[in-house]
This record gives sequence, structure tokens and C-alpha cells, in this order.
Amino acid sequence: MPTTLTAFADVTTSDSALRRFLHGLPGVDAVGLEARAASLGTRSIKTTAKAYAIDLAISMIDLTTLEGADTPGKVRALSAKAVHPDPTDRTTPTTAAVCVYPDMVATAKAALNGADVKVASVATAFPAGRAALPVKLADTADAVAAGADEIDMVIDRGAFLAGRYLETYELIRSVKEACVRPDGSAARLKVIFETGELSTYDNIRRASWIGMMAGADFIKTSTGKVGVNATPANTLLMLEAVRDFKAQTGIQIGVKPAGGIRTTKDAIKFLVLVNETAGEDWLSNHWFRFGASSLLNDLLMQRQKLSTGRYSGPDYVTVD
Repeated sequence: MPTTLTAFADVTTSDSALRRFLHGLPGVDAVGLEARAASLGTRSIKTTAKAYAIDLAISMIDLTTLEGADTPGKVRALSAKAVHPDPTDRTTPTTAAVCVYPDMVATAKAALNGADVKVASVATAFPAGRAALPVKLADTADAVAAGADEIDMVIDRGAFLAGRYLETYELIRSVKEACVRPDGSAARLKVIFETGELSTYDNIRRASWIGMMAGADFIKTSTGKVGVNATPANTLLMLEAVRDFKAQTGIQIGVKPAGGIRTTKDAIKFLVLVNETAGEDWLSNHWFRFGASSLLNDLLMQRQKLSTGRYSGPDYVTVD
């Protein structure tokens, strides 16, 4: 199968060529998109399927703390929770990753101590992305050098919205290169679009294709730092994009909705979207993630209720 570079070499040679390609993508039927997302969200889930979905959702969480008040102690506690989300039930799956700022990567890596949980780090002047390219690349390289397994970068929304598509593409390519370690291994790259700032579904589709063509391993909705974050509709649109990209190139790309997904009911709706749109190939934490913190607590409470018949309430789980 062709690589992203060879498959789209002609359309990434200039801004005008890339613009023609992106504006030649089919327009998004907003009404139809939102109606389909709403319809899929009404699917009923049987008890056995719900138990499976809860464990699957837990295993897909990037347990996240991205606050100015983050301390090493908080990151260590979060890492312990990622490994044993429910200390009273060791059958509970681990989360997929712990996501922290670059200066906390080494702390998280040491706390996980070889556990099957990835360390993800935001980079490129997260969340606004307002920094010079050398700063963004240094931010990425520092996180990778500290041991990050995954990098969550933000695009320059200003450049994208101004129509500087090739600049957006080249930024992603440069960050992708900065993810490569001296031994040739590389951190996986998640590209955040901040869909709440892109204004239109057509823009979300175009950003998705830029990210995929530039070598993203995941495309991600949001930073969680703006008013509108992940929604069923924008996630459905991105799932359609990765499905179509794989059909065209043979290359599979992951999807990560982030921000605003807080309940088990919400998480299951998103898993239905994945299954019905992209298919079973995406139903693993290698290809689908939730960027969330409070979601895990609700999943644990619902899991406890299914196993004991009792709803333990919020005191059953730790806040962080």
C-alpha cells in the first residue's frame, strides 16, 4: 500500500494544489450528519453488552491532568489510578494512557514503572498553539526525550482558518519528525483540531484530511479547554474520514474525542458510533481513545452496580 507521502504527493506540493483537493472533498450535510449521530445514540444496549462496553471504554481512556496546579504527587496518584482504576477489583482493565504536560512525563513514567499504560504528553504550546515553530518542536522533543510514548499536538487554528493549509500540513509533518527517537522508534502522534473553533463541519473534514495526509497516528477533536469539545456529530464526521482514508490508502488512523464526555451513557454512544461507522477494527485502544478524567469515575460506579446490583455513589471512587 502507498504511504501518506506517496499517495498524496501531488496535492501537497503547493498551497493551491492542497486547497483544490480539500475544497473538492464532498460537502458535509450538517442536518444529515447530526440526525445520524442522534439516531445511533438511541441504540439500546443489553446488560452483557453493557458490561463489555464499560470495560472497553475504561481501557480506552487517556486519564488526563492538564492544569497549572499539577504536582508530582498528583501525577503519581493519577498513574496509580490508571494501573488499578478500582483497587478493590483487580479485574478492572487499566486505562490506555496517562496524559500530562511535558515536564511531568518523567514523573508519570517512573510512577507507572513498566505497567501496560502509555504516557501521553501534550506539546506544541498546548492548548492555544501560539508559539514559533522551533518552540513547538523543542516542546515535542523534550517530551519524547523524557519518555513520552505518545504526543498530543495542536494545530495552528489561525493558520488553518486563514486558508494556509500547506503551513498546517508542514507543521504536522515537522512534529511527526520530532517524535522520532535516535534509535529510530517513535512516539505516536495525535493531532488536535480544536473542532469547537473550526466553525463548520466542512472545516473539520478538511482538517481531518490534512492531519491524515501529514502522518497523524490519531486525529483528535479537542483540547478540552474551550466551550465546545467532542460531540457525537463531529466525532462521527472524523470516523467517516478515517474510514474513507483507509479505504483509499490502506492506512488506518485512530480517533480521539476529548472534552465533555463524562458519563457511561455518553461513552457507550460513542462506541456505537465507532462500530457503526468505522467498524470493529477501530474498537480497541490502539485506534480509539477517550480524552477524559471524570468519565472513569462514572464507568467504575456503573461497573460496580452491574457486578453487585448496588450503586455505590461518587464516594466509591477517588476524584483524581
